[in-house]
Amino acid sequence: MQHKLTSSVNLVLLVVVFFALVFLNNQLLSSARLDLTENQVYSLSQGSKQILKEIDEPINLYFFFSDKASKNMTSLRNYANRVESLLTEYETLANGKLKLRVLDPQAFSEQEDQADQYGLTAANIGAAGEAIYMGMAATNALDEQKVIAFFDPQKEGFLEYEISKLIYQLSEPEPVNVTLITDLAIKGGQNPMTGQVDPAWTFLTQLEQLYQVEQLDSETTSLPDNTDVLLLIHPKEYNDALLFAIDQYALTGGKILVFLDAHNESDQMAMMAGPMPSGNSSNLEPLLSAWGVQFDSEKVLLDALAGLDIRTQDGGVTRHFGFVGLTTDQLDREDVVTSNLEVINGASFGVFSQREGAETTWLPLVRSTLNSDLMDVSSYAMTQDPQELAKAYQSNNKTYVLATRLSGPSHSAFDKAPEGVEQSEITTSTDNLNIVLVGDSDMLADRFWVQQSNFFGQTIFTPFANNGDFITNAVENLGGSDALISIRSRGVFSRSFSKVDELTVIAEQKFRDQEQILQQQLEETEQQLLQLQNQQVEGGALVITPEQQLAIDEFMQKKITIRKSLRDVRHQLDKDIESLGNWLKLINIAIAPLLLILLLMLLRGIFRTKPRKAVAESKEAAVL
Repeated sequence: MQHKLTSSVNLVLLVVVFFALVFLNNQLLSSARLDLTENQVYSLSQGSKQILKEIDEPINLYFFFSDKASKNMTSLRNYANRVESLLTEYETLANGKLKLRVLDPQAFSEQEDQADQYGLTAANIGAAGEAIYMGMAATNALDEQKVIAFFDPQKEGFLEYEISKLIYQLSEPEPVNVTLITDLAIKGGQNPMTGQVDPAWTFLTQLEQLYQVEQLDSETTSLPDNTDVLLLIHPKEYNDALLFAIDQYALTGGKILVFLDAHNESDQMAMMAGPMPSGNSSNLEPLLSAWGVQFDSEKVLLDALAGLDIRTQDGGVTRHFGFVGLTTDQLDREDVVTSNLEVINGASFGVFSQREGAETTWLPLVRSTLNSDLMDVSSYAMTQDPQELAKAYQSNNKTYVLATRLSGPSHSAFDKAPEGVEQSEITTSTDNLNIVLVGDSDMLADRFWVQQSNFFGQTIFTPFANNGDFITNAVENLGGSDALISIRSRGVFSRSFSKVDELTVIAEQKFRDQEQILQQQLEETEQQLLQLQNQQVEGGALVITPEQQLAIDEFMQKKITIRKSLRDVRHQLDKDIESLGNWLKLINIAIAPLLLILLLMLLRGIFRTKPRKAVAESKEAAVL
């Protein structure tokens, strides 16, 4: 009786301790996290944490996910759980400044009307075409709103960046001010070569729709105080006062985007002067040297693999090694500026390299292919025939950096302020440089990335390359906070089965080998049939000898045998993968729990043995 009472008391105590621990965990350890994933995909980066600390007014997050309509969509539901877990992490670390609500926009519900009102995308991928929502809307205290229309699983690497950017935009609603300095005729006007009025370059039109843009020329000596992003296009012959202003702007936390050029082919005045062996290259050397980077303004990139096809004067088509189209293989897929771009077109790129002893962090964004060469600017400018460029080309099996991001520590290019510049204090260094350098300015010209057409009197712009997206992404990225810029591509929570992939590759290799055998046999059959067609026709039918008929029958039998072997290979592939899956299930479902039970039994035996020994020892002591 006493034993039963003791067991009941122990059970009650265990229940009390359990609920006490749960209560303490919720009250004291609710913000504690332990992320054991390889790439810390469930944890926020330092940049995101900094953005959360800087939130002044509360922000409401509304995560819409069609939970009921996606019952059979395992992959999508797993990703939705990933998004919700990350949003919960944001809410936890925001100290009450973020309020998350998870809504299921079922058909004909108020939640669905709310999702439509916010402008979220409804993907018709559910059962019977039912709409599936998986997006987020956010509002701040000023009733401004931002949305992520749909969380694309293909862009999981930038999930944290997109959420942090949305939160930052709502916490800092002021528009981005872009100061643009160039002497190129990007605003359009009368073309001195054709006499016609050219429209403004499309990239400028896009920037003016998104940001506050103020354009200056190279004669300016200072920068506007409200500059958020400084955009330099084909800088040439800048005066010392302007160079000093740019230098100080960079060292005091300013963000700069620079389009340099080894040979600008879109400068109308320069083109009217004829081929220029020198003098049509960008020059920002004093600042580049201080930033730890070198731009080769005397060499132009030739790329045989990335060369674009152009139309010649006689109506033909030829490849121009100096006009290049850079695709995903040449773009950094982990940087938010270039991650989603497909192709960037440009002409006469100059190349960048790090200076020896540079302290800045070097992050290439765009590279050439291995089929590249460098050509003197003077020779390139004097060569009008693309075929001559192809003859002069010699591959050195080396890639060149065509665009790069600079960050980290840097020093001033000036020991003192230039004459005529009144500035009492000079910033001599920084630990937080933020600069993006591009080795071509021609890529901004319409002819390299956008096509214009007239539709009932309205000009329609149709891009065929991502040049405009590149500059927009760069300005948007630089226009954010330093914390936002620091957030790069993160790992993904879904991991591929490497062993399954290995089995697939091996089986597909066997499949291809068998396929080649079958293809060879088919070619032999075609040759035999061709010989049969050349036979004389007797009585309106082909004359086939017994030997020929025997050969055809033998081939048909081989064909059946080979096709059977192909099916066996594919079946073996599925069998190997299924076998591996069964072993994994056995380990997870049976063996792992069994090992855990054995471990617990072992520990129980150890702990039960010790008290018995202690009791025995105490009895012996009592007897003595």
